[in-house]
Amino acid sequence: MARPVPFENDLTEWATTHSGRQVLRGLIIGLILSVLISAGVWILSTSVDSKIFGDTSLVAKICRYLYDSRVGAGIRESIWVFPIIEGTHLLGIALSVGLLCWFDLRLLGWVLRDEPVSKVWQNVMPVAFVGFALMFVSGILLFWAEAFTAFHSVHFWLKMILLACAGINALSFESSAHKNMALWDLEPVPPFRARMTGAISLILWTAIVVTGRTMAYNF
Repeated sequence: MARPVPFENDLTEWATTHSGRQVLRGLIIGLILSVLISAGVWILSTSVDSKIFGDTSLVAKICRYLYDSRVGAGIRESIWVFPIIEGTHLLGIALSVGLLCWFDLRLLGWVLRDEPVSKVWQNVMPVAFVGFALMFVSGILLFWAEAFTAFHSVHFWLKMILLACAGINALSFESSAHKNMALWDLEPVPPFRARMTGAISLILWTAIVVTGRTMAYNF
């Protein structure tokens, strides 16, 4: 009979401590970035006139139509529907952006360096995609309810620009860098282009979340 392999307690304790330090480092980095980006968004939003478009434009008329529609008014004036949609939106942000940030930090080589990049991607993205679906559907409904108010909000237009930039960054990653992901699995720090993609994504999504919150509190 084969003898049981003795339990290597010291090695397990080291791995647990090392993993805990990586998680703590990721949280600290995320907190610092959030504070810096929040300050930048606030400075930019307060330095630009909120009413940068006239009410006679086609976009303004469309937003006014959505705002005055039965669906828009129903969502906006409902005691239960608006909070449910907004709560779903926040849940979608937590599932999508929250998990995506960990993948971005892995691309930067700051956390989870012992885990293959492809494994982190496979574990994170299925849940993140569900979060993105919840976020966008609920976001459309929230915009429908506050379309004309959002039209006059500089925070809203900043958020749309940042969303477009995040989408371009994600498409660039999918079309080029993503196909080489398997080659990075043995490297604790991926190539420069992958790290830049992760850094840009982390900054953009943090700014999007911050801009969305400032927009909500300035309506």
